[in-house]
Amino acid sequence: MFAAENGLKGDPRLEAISQAIRVVPHFPKKGIMFQDITTLLLDHKAFQDTVDIFVDRYRNMDISVVAGIEARGFMFGPSIALAIGAKFVPLRKPKKLPGKA
Repeated sequence: MFAAENGLKGDPRLEAISQAIRVVPHFPKKGIMFQDITTLLLDHKAFQDTVDIFVDRYRNMDISVVAGIEARGFMFGPSIALAIGAKFVPLRKPKKLPGKA
């Protein structure tokens, strides 16, 4: 759905990104197909393509702050924020980061 809505249908980067994500069946419990992005992060080209797709989408939207939620947001958010000239704010559950909430 995302690919078709954003003009990415047929984009060869999407197939490479998908191939770079390891699927771990039945983790953390039976019936869940866990999408492990650590393998994507190890693939420089796929990681760059992932960030580039987000940057291309949001570059001209006058975004001043990118909020990264928990683990995956912490990994992608700073790169995207840097590329679009925005600040990055990590978000976690209350009292999991120092400072004011």
